[in-house]
Amino acid sequence: MSKKRDASIRRGTGNIFADLNFPDADTHLLKAQLMSRVQDTMHDRKLNQTQAARIMGVSQPDVSRMLRGQFRDVSVERIMRMLTKLGCEVDIVVKPHGRTAARKPSRQFTLMQLTKS
Repeated sequence: MSKKRDASIRRGTGNIFADLNFPDADTHLLKAQLMSRVQDTMHDRKLNQTQAARIMGVSQPDVSRMLRGQFRDVSVERIMRMLTKLGCEVDIVVKPHGRTAARKPSRQFTLMQLTKS
């Protein structure tokens, strides 16, 4: 007897953590995006984990753990501070979205924009 698997394909939401029903999926996605920028910056600056840890003020094992996706206990603010110490400029942008936003006068605040200095 063979079991048939459900081979249907569903389009994701754009947030894998929400698709997998993680608690605090939006925050987890933000942390993952920020850690991706940490990794990119380390690569661009040719820093190994020990060098990056020294610059960011954390231990090398912590850097290793976070780069492997184990960052649930690390705050978004702490990751942003690490990026700043690595030479990135971190801006936060808040703006309205959707149709309602088009009808209201535009007020835009910078919430999250990472640029390398």
